[in-house]
Amino acid sequence: MSAAHELPPSALAMSQVSFRYASGRAGETSGATWAIRDLTCQIHEGTVFGIIGPNGSGKSSLLKLLARVVEPFTGSITLFGADLGRIRQDAIARAVALVPQETYQVFSFTIAEMVLMGRYPHHRPGWNLGGLGWETDDDVSLAEAAMVDMEVSHLAARSISDVSGGERQRAIIARALAQQPRVLLLDEPTAFLDLHHQVEICRILRRLNEERGLTVVLVSHDLNLASQYCDRLMLLQGGQPFRIGTPEEVIRPDLLQTVYGCRVFIDPHPVSGLPRVTLPGREPAPPR
Repeated sequence: MSAAHELPPSALAMSQVSFRYASGRAGETSGATWAIRDLTCQIHEGTVFGIIGPNGSGKSSLLKLLARVVEPFTGSITLFGADLGRIRQDAIARAVALVPQETYQVFSFTIAEMVLMGRYPHHRPGWNLGGLGWETDDDVSLAEAAMVDMEVSHLAARSISDVSGGERQRAIIARALAQQPRVLLLDEPTAFLDLHHQVEICRILRRLNEERGLTVVLVSHDLNLASQYCDRLMLLQGGQPFRIGTPEEVIRPDLLQTVYGCRVFIDPHPVSGLPRVTLPGREPAPPR
């Protein structure tokens, strides 16, 4: 392979990773099914990597493993070549930001305060987050820039509990961007957003990827968004990769029918030329 076509180094690499949740008594796993089984995959630095698959296929569990929210039972994960299990949690927080599918806020912080929390991993351990005054001018500037990116600047003084689900989601992504991670993990980032903001978030993530070299890993049920904005895709089935490749290699009617159990139509998008998924239409009513 020529140097011009060599893939960039891995940001994250998984080798024979398996994971399952405890069932029954605390720490008891004998009756639990595997959420991830013998998964081997590389996510290359500076790419947008999409994880797709039906409900229960292990998508969210995989993101938790990559952020070391949970530990694998078997196998290994590396972050920029270093064993993830041996990296301090505060160092992981400076390199990896996770946007979970659901986020619960106990305290009514303002949007600005919550976004500013993304800067906390960059301060030395022991700083007290409970009061104002720990942030620097640079922290404030980076938080403000993240709010501009996610179009929540006008909500800066609003309580996180007093905004819509879509506005809250954009603020949570802004907090992750303020963290200035090298890897951004997102679980269904467009789930609560209207069409305009779905597209805008994908465009912002693509721009950050291209301008800053940000590695983006996103879980999505929207196959069309994943196809249009991701460089590579992993189609999961039962906790294992069913197919990994470019959108053209993964978004195929035979593969999707096997994994999702329904027939779909695939054609090239009229602008990008990338695969576009169309569901079968309603059967026309028989003539009277």
